[in-house]
Parts: sequence; C-alpha cells; structure tokens
Amino acid sequence: MFIDKLLVPTVIAFGLAWGGLGLAAEPHAHGDKAAAVQLRLNHGKKWQTDDALRRGMSEIRAAIAEALTPIHENVFTPAQYDALAARTQAQIDYVVSNCKLPEQADQQLHLVLEQIIDGVAGMKATTGRDQGAAKIVHALAQYGDYFNHAGWRPLVPPKPGR
Repeated sequence: MFIDKLLVPTVIAFGLAWGGLGLAAEPHAHGDKAAAVQLRLNHGKKWQTDDALRRGMSEIRAAIAEALTPIHENVFTPAQYDALAARTQAQIDYVVSNCKLPEQADQQLHLVLEQIIDGVAGMKATTGRDQGAAKIVHALAQYGDYFNHAGWRPLVPPKPGR
C-alpha cells in the first residue's frame, strides 16, 4: 500500500485531527495544497478495493452500526466510546498494514481514513464524543460513494422512539 509506513502510524498513534494532519510541530506543513485535496472518482468510476480494505471497512461499519442507537439515545458511556474507538482503531491499523491499492486509489483512501482517524480522536475526547462517531458515519458514507465495495450501504441514524 502506498501509505507511508512511517507517517500513518504516527498520525494514528497521536490521533491528529483532520484539519491538522501535518506533524505536531508543523500543523499546516502542506499549506493550501492540503486544503485543496478532496475526494474524487476514478474517471467517473468508483475506486477499486481489495479484500483487506473491504474487511476493515466492513468491521468499522459494523462497530459503528451497533453503537448508533445508544449514541443517538445519549446513553453510550465514556467507557463504551473508548471501546468503540479502540475497535475502530484496530481496523484502521489492519487496513493500513494489509491493504494494497494502486497509488491513486490509495491517495483517495487517505482522505477517508483521515476522517475516520479524526472521528476516533473525537470519541476519545472528554466532550463531544458523539460528534466523533458522526464523523465516522460521514466518512463511511463517502467511502461507499467513492470506493467499489459490493453491497455497501451507508449508515442511517436511528429514528426517534426506536
């Protein structure tokens, strides 16, 4: 996988937020260039995936799906957020270690993973943990919009009273 084997584990380890993916000492090391990068299709088609990516993303989706109702009902505990963050992080680590995509697809995957990493960091925070989960839900929807993963469905927040 094209993901830099040194930088990504560092980003993951420190849980740097989406807006500050440069190293801690240089929060805006890439300047406007980083801000201009956005998800795009592969000449109008979704990017290919491999088994490792599909497995990892499916596991992240399953973990978040299980938690949506208690999060929505505001009964998800800090310990549960920590466990969900750890479960999600384990799958990010799995994808980073095992996914083998062509360079351009991998660069697009970076954008999705960065949002998930930011969501994990949010779920570990002392406040606004639900917003971290919401970022992951959004990233999973984007993954489905831009990557070819047969049977992928975005998560839908539960309806009130469920």
